[in-house]
Amino acid sequence: MPSTFFRQDSIRLSQLLLGCELVHITSEGVVAGRIVETEAYRRDDEASHSFRGQTPRNTVMFGPAGHAYIYFTYGMHYCFNIVAGESGYAEAVLIRALEPTQGIELMQQRRRTTDTHNLCSGPAKLVQALGLTKSQNGAGLTTPELHLRSRTHEPIIHTGPRIGISRAKDVPWRFFIAGNPYITKHLFNKSALRLEHDQTSPD
Repeated sequence: MPSTFFRQDSIRLSQLLLGCELVHITSEGVVAGRIVETEAYRRDDEASHSFRGQTPRNTVMFGPAGHAYIYFTYGMHYCFNIVAGESGYAEAVLIRALEPTQGIELMQQRRRTTDTHNLCSGPAKLVQALGLTKSQNGAGLTTPELHLRSRTHEPIIHTGPRIGISRAKDVPWRFFIAGNPYITKHLFNKSALRLEHDQTSPD
């Protein structure tokens, strides 16, 4: 994907990323997954790391689009984001879930599970499965080692409230591919999947 692709506001980019494939080439092998769930975070958003201004932790968000913003959370997990928009505005897209497409055995070793639906169904899980590290905070996403492949078709997108935040909880800036079984295992998504099943089931 060209660097210009990322220079859009986070809400729009969150939707355009769905269906794209995130690829990480490591010394252990190549791993990849199709992006199936995202969340947008803007500078004027109380839930965003950039809401109160620039800090050593969120500096990457203030830089150019198309770079990785990786941060440590809850004292135990890392999350992977893609910086969006124009430099200085400080917005990003959290990659919340992937559908594994390549290097599944390696992902299973890293995640210590053979359940493919549990490999990347959450932001911390996908970081572990892909072998991403804090050292890649600020890395460009147009390199051979870490990049995105264009989606092959436009998916049906659903939206809902973001997960795991205490502020702006009702803002519907979480986007996911309708009916995809690899999205985050959360009550919000289970309800959406049940609704889709009920709507498509025969009478």
